[in-house]
Amino acid sequence: MPPRAALAIIFALASAGAQAGPRKPKPAAEDVPSPALLQRIAALALKQVAFGSISLLPVRFEGGRIAGPIAEGGRVIYCVSGRMYGRTFGKPERPKVTLLYEADRLTVLDDDEVCTGHRTRPFPELDALGNKP
Repeated sequence: MPPRAALAIIFALASAGAQAGPRKPKPAAEDVPSPALLQRIAALALKQVAFGSISLLPVRFEGGRIAGPIAEGGRVIYCVSGRMYGRTFGKPERPKVTLLYEADRLTVLDDDEVCTGHRTRPFPELDALGNKP
């Protein structure tokens, strides 16, 4: 194929708005937890030892992330992670917790494998609640 024809094809595709791959659909409104549930998730996560609940040193949080709701075997699971500063010098700790939401109750699971490979989004509720004076 002559270079001129290849350029014409590339220009035609670019001007037509061709995409490199299919777009992922936006999450449905029912996939996004309510603000009250997000507050409950953040409060339960901060009560965990990994999130500094019994630390004698003050800690602060940055970059809180949440994944979920994840449907796993008929269960609804949320995964919370973040960066916690204060108990170690220099590098932040990266606490994680897996929460099961069932019958309007949140419980902690010991299964971190369920959280691997799921897309996370910012979780500012964790940072705000964790950094409250």
